[in-house]
Amino acid sequence: MAEDDEIKSLRKLIDKILKNCNSLNYKKLKAAGIDSAENVTREIFTSRVPFTTKSEIVTDHANNNPFGSNLALDQYQYPKFSKTSGTKSKPIFWVDSMDDWNHMLDAWSIIFNNAELNPSVDRLFFAFSFGPFLGFWTAYEAASKMQFMTIPGGGLNSNGRLELLADTSASVLLCTPTYALRLGKLLTDKYKINVKKIIVAGESGGSIPEIKQKISQLWGNVEVIDHHGMTEVGPVTYQDQKRTSYLNMLPGFHLAEVIDSKSEKEVNYGETGELVLTTLKRSDNALLRYKTGDIVEKGNIKINGIDTLTFRNGILGRNDDMHIVRGVNIFPSSIDAIIQKYDTIEEYRVLVFTLNSMKEIELNIELNDSSVELEIIKSLSNDFNSSLSLRIPIRVVPEGTYEKHEFKAIRWINK
Repeated sequence: MAEDDEIKSLRKLIDKILKNCNSLNYKKLKAAGIDSAENVTREIFTSRVPFTTKSEIVTDHANNNPFGSNLALDQYQYPKFSKTSGTKSKPIFWVDSMDDWNHMLDAWSIIFNNAELNPSVDRLFFAFSFGPFLGFWTAYEAASKMQFMTIPGGGLNSNGRLELLADTSASVLLCTPTYALRLGKLLTDKYKINVKKIIVAGESGGSIPEIKQKISQLWGNVEVIDHHGMTEVGPVTYQDQKRTSYLNMLPGFHLAEVIDSKSEKEVNYGETGELVLTTLKRSDNALLRYKTGDIVEKGNIKINGIDTLTFRNGILGRNDDMHIVRGVNIFPSSIDAIIQKYDTIEEYRVLVFTLNSMKEIELNIELNDSSVELEIIKSLSNDFNSSLSLRIPIRVVPEGTYEKHEFKAIRWINK
């Protein structure tokens, strides 16, 4: 987004917020000494306005039950409802006006166009339960608006979804990385699959090269396309066409910063930090300088002559997911990248516990071939040692011990 356009959008958002004196956002602007949007610059905004955290949102929604204080309209002017998954905290209810919802559909249109999908050629299959999570709801509606045939896979088990996927000859599959792996392992010759592309979202795995490659191989070397977003801020990025390991910011939808987790100052290009977003177009339930928790490597690319934030290897992890084990910083994605190289590992869990006042982890794995148990343990141990400089205890558990997920697999367990 051109800088002038970004500032215009920011000032328009501030004008709207200043009309709701009871909102959390209003209080943040007043605390920053911003009484008017007229002379606000990016520098003034990012240096004065305090961050917004998820815990603040949870508290605000509890005090202003059920949808929080940041609504710019009467609550009955918000026809769209979703909620966060509640993986790390109490689930948050989120509502959208039709204007905001349509902006998110516009974002998905960019994602589909960038993926070079064509309504005259492609049919889209959504292997998604269509519960109250934002997930692929906006993708589904955007695809319908663009005249794609959209095939919902909600209410079916995995085999039922594969049958419908084959029977409809759908060429594009949309699901989480975890579920793409799960479905891929169930593929047999009886399913005459026509999938050419898989769009994944909902987890960081879509940008991990090892997981991306594994998904592609399971589905016959199809193209795997990553995207990321959040319930609170909507769609955020799309995969770069040429540099497929990069995610680019969707143009015009957010004012984005990447900050150092300790100093909370903007990092330089090439450095990693936490992604902070202000929702410019989703303005009827806006967030100011929201600390997403997503860890990215800040980069820059010119697209149509406009400087655009880009993130190498996508979302590297989440700062609330990071564990320090014997002085080593470990993200779940780094463990997952190693595990996904092994076809014989069906499912796994990482147990987190404290021993002698120090954090430790143990890996429990399910195997589909017990004859290779010793070989797998030895090979995994070597991989962990070479990649993470850690010795991690590994235990084999009976196949079927752990539930398989289709949405946001939770594999790290605090004992």
